[in-house]
Amino acid sequence: MMRLMGLGLALLASLGLAQEPEELMSYAPRAQVPPGYPTTYAATIRAAEDEGRLVIYATTDMAIARPLIADFKAMYPRINVEYDDLTSTELHYRFVAETQLGGGSADVIWSSAMDLQSSLVSNGYAQTYESPESAGLPAWAKWKSQAWATTFEPIAIAYNKTLIPASEVPRTHADLARLLNGSAERFKGKVITYDIEKSGLGFFLATQDVGVAPVFWEIAQGFGKVDVRFASTTDAMLKQIASGKATIAYNVLGSYAATQARMEANIGYVFPSDYTLVMSRLQLINKKATNPNAARLWVDYILSKRGQNVIANQTGLYSVRADVIGETTATRLTQTLGNSLRTIAVGPSLIGYLNNQNYRDFIVQWRKATENAAGK
Repeated sequence: MMRLMGLGLALLASLGLAQEPEELMSYAPRAQVPPGYPTTYAATIRAAEDEGRLVIYATTDMAIARPLIADFKAMYPRINVEYDDLTSTELHYRFVAETQLGGGSADVIWSSAMDLQSSLVSNGYAQTYESPESAGLPAWAKWKSQAWATTFEPIAIAYNKTLIPASEVPRTHADLARLLNGSAERFKGKVITYDIEKSGLGFFLATQDVGVAPVFWEIAQGFGKVDVRFASTTDAMLKQIASGKATIAYNVLGSYAATQARMEANIGYVFPSDYTLVMSRLQLINKKATNPNAARLWVDYILSKRGQNVIANQTGLYSVRADVIGETTATRLTQTLGNSLRTIAVGPSLIGYLNNQNYRDFIVQWRKATENAAGK
């Protein structure tokens, strides 16, 4: 009997009747309308399930995003998620090029380069969507029903605990400027930061620094004196700190630094007490999305209390919603750092430095300040 069953299965396979994973998706249970949502949301879910696919371009590392994708799949098992983890600059220009060429591109764009994301909204690349979760966000975290902040992430200074005494760790931006300019020989080749000409996030954070405190240009001059080294990601900088190849890393994502510090005993980090920038990963829906309904489900999930709980308690990122409890939340960070926080609001004001002349002027000044830097 077993032999006959085996032959039967082989025959089905030879006839092309064996089920591929994509085919099995259609037999997954249908999703239910989330609690508190209008019953009309069922139509969006059904349309998304018919699409069966969601393409996301993101700057969030896949290892960090994995719990979110898994939980989204648990809610919507009939939707296959394709996730591309890219640098902020690569993501932006790839999406723009693909869209302009008329080919397929991502349904959702999720990036930490808030200025580049805002420019996509300003230039008509984003779809308008009235998310039922919008009311759960603070006013600064949404713009035109086209862009939504998903995290609340402080920017930090990281350091190697074995290479610099705790008493000498810079606690403010002015401290860092004095340290670099006054002890240049000691820190030669031992400081690392973003290459703002290659990293969209790095450029954005530099322009935000200037807007808060002109001392940034003294830091930049210090970078030149110590032959600063450059990287395109926070992860790359933290690896240099962990290995001892770098003593100080400037403008790293605090969420990544905190996670790595729990695994690497020699990594330390501080949130500057004079001001700590707080940025967010902005998401938007492609105006020409191939799978617009699946994209809406993703946006709503990420903004929901359920999704934000996963962000705070499983990814190591900081939740933006005030009703989410945990160590890595906007509420806890505000309680800890108070008035030193400088939250970057979503909106058209973020785009100014992307103007061609403004961008060129900033880069020229940056190059002049860091002209002795390694690789320049």
